[in-house]
Amino acid sequence: MTRSSGLGLGIAMIWFSALVLIPLMAVVVTAIDGGWDVFWSTVTNGQTAAAIKLTVFTALGVTVVNVFMGTLIAWVLVRDRFWGKSVLEVMIDIPFALPTIVAGLVLLSLYGNDSPVGIDIANQRPAVFLAFLFVTLPFVVRMVQPVLEELDRDVEEAAASLGASRFTTFRRIVLPSLAPAITAGAALSFARGVSEYGSLVLLSGNLPFKTEVTSVRILSSIENDNVPAAAAVATVLLVISLAVIVLLNVIQRRVAARG
Repeated sequence: MTRSSGLGLGIAMIWFSALVLIPLMAVVVTAIDGGWDVFWSTVTNGQTAAAIKLTVFTALGVTVVNVFMGTLIAWVLVRDRFWGKSVLEVMIDIPFALPTIVAGLVLLSLYGNDSPVGIDIANQRPAVFLAFLFVTLPFVVRMVQPVLEELDRDVEEAAASLGASRFTTFRRIVLPSLAPAITAGAALSFARGVSEYGSLVLLSGNLPFKTEVTSVRILSSIENDNVPAAAAVATVLLVISLAVIVLLNVIQRRVAARG
């Protein structure tokens, strides 16, 4: 390692530690500062456990939907030509640019009590799922799209000329190349879902044991001056997110290996 590369690595690690590692360690230390008994009683509290369960399973469901629909949308944008394609390209990025509280207001206007489309899911669990879907839509699309654009079409054509079906060509040639991008998009989608607040706070109603998610639960703990409880819930989400990321990496490696 040269002196310049060592200096660059040192600066990168200091920056990463200051922004990520040290704050995460501080959260974990705060969570266990009162002892494991206090930590366990906090995260197994009925209302907190219900919020964690709703958040995690909804985020997982949304991630699965995004893996399939995001890949499909990316495929359509890259492989098909149609009128309005440029408009669709811009609209996909709207969840990135729109403030989440504004997104919540938009969703409430469309799917609330006075819904112009006749769909009222306000203060119901589908509202949480819909809000998660809205804010996580672009992740898989934008991760998969550039990889698809760089794929060599000649390899697919060669496989087709040898008698491979479209499904076999996709499974054995295209999918292994897309697996890392899909995995990265899925990880981002899940992480955004478990941390979401603004887009669902208006539509879901934040009802305990029904539509209350962990971000709302954490905020309530902080407002009640119970920082250790908020840190405990955040630590649980951190562990779950790390486990999901590891699982996605394992799946990605196996898909790539089978290809």
